[in-house]
Amino acid sequence: MSNDVFKPETEKDDVPPASTEEFLEALERADVYPAVSTEGTPLPLECRLVVHTDPRSAGADRFRLVQIRLRSMQASRKLQSLLITSPLPEDGKSTVALNLATGLSDNGKCPVLLLEADVHRPTLLKKLGLEPWPGLTECFKSKSDPMRAIRRIDPLGFYLLPAGQPAEDGSSLLQSDFTAQLIKNLSSSSFSWILIDSPPTTPIADILVLRAQADATLLVARARQTPREAIEESTQNLGRGHILGIVLNGVDGLERAYSKYYGYGNSSDGRMRGVMSRVGAGVKRIRSKVDPRVKQIISKVDPCVQQIISKVKEGLGRGADGE
Repeated sequence: MSNDVFKPETEKDDVPPASTEEFLEALERADVYPAVSTEGTPLPLECRLVVHTDPRSAGADRFRLVQIRLRSMQASRKLQSLLITSPLPEDGKSTVALNLATGLSDNGKCPVLLLEADVHRPTLLKKLGLEPWPGLTECFKSKSDPMRAIRRIDPLGFYLLPAGQPAEDGSSLLQSDFTAQLIKNLSSSSFSWILIDSPPTTPIADILVLRAQADATLLVARARQTPREAIEESTQNLGRGHILGIVLNGVDGLERAYSKYYGYGNSSDGRMRGVMSRVGAGVKRIRSKVDPRVKQIISKVDPCVQQIISKVKEGLGRGADGE
């Protein structure tokens, strides 16, 4: 499929959103551009998009390794839709999903859709620093076309279908024919990857429904935080054969190893250490010149100060005797 389908000329907020048929048809044809609005993210710090903001970091390199393995698996088996989940909340699955979507899209050269299916606790728009727009929840309630909620995220290059407002009864949404048909339609399109940011593996009913719609699963766990028992339970519930691997998040010590290779870990940290070393050397030179002068001044002042103190003490002593 031609990359022209996703050329930047479609980046207009006033472009009317496409229906399902129009969108899927545009994906299949090289001479038609899908009418999708574009949202520009300011990339706030809380998004932690290291593959874009710090590509020489240890975290970015690990994500590249995951991407290489995913592409290798895709070449040897049917692999398009990928469920990204975790045993517990706060394990970092949404951050992993954002980094993988950014890396796999390769600056928009490869069409990647990130589907936010965590309708209980949606976080992606907040992480990206974007104003909310209607997503899965609103489309489900109004029975409108969810394809109209898809927008391209720049400068990251992937497409996003957000969850919308937190759903009071998210399980009904996720377990409905609406969600199953949506993922089926997306899977029949020319998206190279469909990444599903799902709820954690509890409640189990939600995750099993989404698992049935996905080709495989990535399980995300946090080092020193996710209990081994929770990982084992999630693995058993999802099925070992459906899990491609476990992404261990929050591992310490990797930056030190990478700093030995690159000469520094984070590029800004390396520059800062260099500046501080030069400042420290300058301070030492100034001290070496100033200290002797200061000592001379103190040596001259000290006798005068001592005389004043002794006279004050004498005066205080006489005042005490008079009382």
